[in-house]
Amino acid sequence: MAGEKCPFDQTFSLTPLPSKKPSFLQDRNVLQLLMKWSMLGRISAQSYSFDQSFYPYNSERFALCFFRDPKVISSLRKMEAGAWEPLDKLVVSVDVELVPCTKVSMELFDPIYSCGILRPSGHVVKCFHDVYPDYDELRQMLQEEDSEHYYVVGREERGELLFRLFKHLCLGGELCQYEDTIDPYISTTKQIYKDLINVQKDPETKKISVVSTVLKVCAYDESGRCFPGKQEEEQTFAYLIVDPFKRHVTLFYHCYGVGNFTL
Repeated sequence: MAGEKCPFDQTFSLTPLPSKKPSFLQDRNVLQLLMKWSMLGRISAQSYSFDQSFYPYNSERFALCFFRDPKVISSLRKMEAGAWEPLDKLVVSVDVELVPCTKVSMELFDPIYSCGILRPSGHVVKCFHDVYPDYDELRQMLQEEDSEHYYVVGREERGELLFRLFKHLCLGGELCQYEDTIDPYISTTKQIYKDLINVQKDPETKKISVVSTVLKVCAYDESGRCFPGKQEEEQTFAYLIVDPFKRHVTLFYHCYGVGNFTL
């Protein structure tokens, strides 16, 4: 079962890269924040090399081959009832969304600092909410389209991987303890983003651009959705970040729930 090939003309074989560890999962300050946000133990980044040329048009083929590769299967885990379990059934299909990833600076977040979401000190402005007594303007801007601040960051920018990472961190896990200031979210977003993507500098123009292709993925076995989680939940996500030049791919994923690791 695990060794079945991807049923397309082009197949990819993958090899784990255990020595390629992202800095954010080794940084004690980041790990403490992830624990505070109820994400530690449920967030992971695993890297692999692959053997064929990758192009965005074959993203679905690549993703299906990824989840069917025996070396990926042996190294990958899914979250079941609060514990990591192996992928025990053949993946039969995948959903793939091409995620824009063009940002090489944090300027995307500049409007947040001057629209009323934050105080001059960087503290997040609290606001009234019927369900959440500790609600604030930042989470309202991130989640509620009828918020007066929702489009302070434009629709196109909100689709960027950089903004998505920021939103994922701000919303956190099931028992998230939210920050009073924006700085921890911004600094952690920056570090994770730099870990995940690769850039290159044009030798003539000196302009820096992103070379990574980002795919938001969801895998299904014969019983239905199996990865990154059985239930559809905004904070349960998986991204494949592909470097087509190095032929490396990193699977960055999180399964929503109560964090189950401590430092």
